[in-house]
Amino acid sequence: MSDVSRSTHHASAEWLEKLLTYHLTTAEILYHMPDHPRLLQSYVWQDYDLAPKFPGLRKFLDFWEARLDGKLHSVRVVSARIISAQDYRAAAASYDLH
Repeated sequence: MSDVSRSTHHASAEWLEKLLTYHLTTAEILYHMPDHPRLLQSYVWQDYDLAPKFPGLRKFLDFWEARLDGKLHSVRVVSARIISAQDYRAAAASYDLH
């Protein structure tokens, strides 16, 4: 196997693993406006993350609390698999047409 096809195969295997393990995660973040703390504002964060611990979202929220002025009020999280194992099927055959 050539280096190019090996790296392509490795990249596709990584992508397949990500499809089967990661969830599309959306978080609605309500925070107090810095200039008007009695008012709440909404921010939507979305990324691929690992449920149920959500390390990517936790890293973002840690950054928010350390670096941004708006104090967090609440976070609502919705997560869905990108693809389930039942959705994935191996091809029975592969054909090249020239």
